[in-house]
Amino acid sequence: MDRKKLVVLSGAGISAESGIKTFRDSNGLWENHKVEEVASPEGFLKNPKLVLDFYNARRRQLKEVHPNEAHLILAELQEFFDVHIITQNVDDLHERAGSRKVLHLHGELLKARPIDSDEVIPWEKDLNFGDLHENGSQLRPHIVWFGEMVPAMEEAADIVEEADIFLVIGTSMQVYPAAGLIHSTPDHCEIFIIDPHLPNDFTRSENCFQCGASEGMKRLKNKLLA
Repeated sequence: MDRKKLVVLSGAGISAESGIKTFRDSNGLWENHKVEEVASPEGFLKNPKLVLDFYNARRRQLKEVHPNEAHLILAELQEFFDVHIITQNVDDLHERAGSRKVLHLHGELLKARPIDSDEVIPWEKDLNFGDLHENGSQLRPHIVWFGEMVPAMEEAADIVEEADIFLVIGTSMQVYPAAGLIHSTPDHCEIFIIDPHLPNDFTRSENCFQCGASEGMKRLKNKLLA
C-alpha cells in the first residue's frame, strides 16, 4: 500500500527554536533594518553593499545553528509517510536534519544568482559587490524579495493538491501567496496546525497544537503513529 502523503508548510517559527531570528520583530524591523532596505529589488539597487552584508551575516549565522527536534522529527516521519516540505525559510535546517524533499518558496541563503538571469549556483561564502557570474553580471542572493514573483508557487500548489495530511508549522499565515496554499488541499486531506500564536481557523480543535514547534511535533508524531 502506498504511504500517505504528508505535506508540510513551514515558516520562521520552526527555525526560531534553532536560534535564527524571525523575519520581523515587534517593531517591524529585521535586524534593525527596515525590511524594504534589505529585502526588495529597490533596496538592492539603492545600496547593494548593505544588502549583501545583511545576507552575509545571515549566511554566517547558519554555521552556528543546528536543526532542532522539530526538524529532526519531520525527517524521521519519512520512514512512515511520503513527506514533502514546502518552506518559507531560506535556511538549510530541514535538509541538514535529513529531509529529502524540500521546496524553498522564498529562495536559499546558500545559493546565488546573477542579477540578469535565473541561473542558480551554490554559494556558501560571503557574497560581495564585485563578485561576478561568468557572464560578467553581479551576483545577488538567491532570495525572493518583496515585489518579486515566487517561481516555486505552481510546483508547491501541485504538491498540496495531492496531500493526505497537511501540516502548517511555525508560520503566521500572513505572507502571501504562501498562506494561500492551504486552500489547495483536497477534500479528504486532514489538516494540522502547530503554532503558539496562530488562531485556529483551519481545522478541528484537536488537530491544533498551540505550542512551540518541537513540542508540537512530538505531539503530532504520537498522534499520527498511534
